[in-house]
Amino acid sequence: MSQPMLTGYRVLDITQIVAGPTCSRILAEMGAEVVKLELAPFGDRTRVGGLRATSPQHKGCSQSTYFVQHNHSKKSLALDFKSEKGRALIRSMIPKFDVLVENFSPGVMARAGLGYDELEKLNPRLVMCSISLAGQTGALAHSPGYDYVAQAYAGITDLIGEPDGEPALITMAIGDASTGVAAAMSIGFALLHRERTGEGQYIDTSLLDTYFNMHEVAVPRVSLRKNYNPKRTGSQHPDGGPTGIFKCGDGTYLTLAILPHQWESFVDALEMPELRLDERFATAALRRDNNLALKDILEGWLARFTNREEAIRALERNRIPCAPVLTLREAMQHPHLRERGVVRRVKNSHLGEFDIPGPLARFSSWQVEKELHADLLGASNEEILRDLAGLTPEEIIELYRERVLVRDPLLERSEARSREAVAVG
Repeated sequence: MSQPMLTGYRVLDITQIVAGPTCSRILAEMGAEVVKLELAPFGDRTRVGGLRATSPQHKGCSQSTYFVQHNHSKKSLALDFKSEKGRALIRSMIPKFDVLVENFSPGVMARAGLGYDELEKLNPRLVMCSISLAGQTGALAHSPGYDYVAQAYAGITDLIGEPDGEPALITMAIGDASTGVAAAMSIGFALLHRERTGEGQYIDTSLLDTYFNMHEVAVPRVSLRKNYNPKRTGSQHPDGGPTGIFKCGDGTYLTLAILPHQWESFVDALEMPELRLDERFATAALRRDNNLALKDILEGWLARFTNREEAIRALERNRIPCAPVLTLREAMQHPHLRERGVVRRVKNSHLGEFDIPGPLARFSSWQVEKELHADLLGASNEEILRDLAGLTPEEIIELYRERVLVRDPLLERSEARSREAVAVG
């Protein structure tokens, strides 16, 4: 079995929360050595998110389930980004990195003397990727915000919810995660370009760009029709089909998606040949316009079955795309997701054993690591500064003394116990 594809590449990750860490986590899973530069004194803000260790021996531990999910497989370097000594250390290490990923507000890196124009002088082969709300240029470039703000600006939020209700929020980081994937993909392309030409380059990615690209068919329609604005359609797809969420006889729900070429098979599944003669459903456009009537017919048919599983089997006999609407717990317990590693079980010495999402792709010549590790805050300080910045142990101790470097208190206690054990021995 071959090594991971990015083995030998080194990434400096100056990001936090979700979008940036998703990007660098993907690179780490693909084999890159990722150094996560965390801002003193707290590190990545997600270290205090999710669930945290509660046992007395782990009190104050800078580890959480949120942090582990998005930052496993990385080395933690925790320093004071605002101090000139800290920034000088970063600059000194830039020639040793292939990639730098950051998600500060636009302009922060340049003001710190770490903009791409400066860094490419230190390392012309560097691939630098910035992740932001709305990009590095444009009217919104300096606006603060997170996933949900980009979602609103992209015209996504307005299309979610019931037709006669208020807009609704997608309460998960879809834009963050997708932007992280887009950034990782772009970095891969840039590294391929570098292998061919020797040139590094700068990449500008944003949550708003990613969200706007999620519009399926509506953008050209709005562009071509002056008075057209898509409306919220609740649990039903605006183009009908029928496509959407439907109630079953046992009170559960299923999702069904019918494209125009599947209409005949759908009629066969329902065993209602009369629908072929019903003028309301003669074309895809008419089925869209009469979608509520079609929904009533379908839910009446679903009500005949004792349970949802029977209805799904009847639909699948005619190759109708459908699925039960599962709770998250049900999805996590599904044998398919378990078998493929989509749900990944991890063990953490501070938090115990729990599930996280697995990798996004499978490769024929490489398998993902079975064991995962997530650094405590600053756990790799000494290793990184020794190997990449050439510092001596005495110089590193002085940086701790000056609070340029920080680390998790558990590391201090562990070292103290080790020294005591050596003294006793």
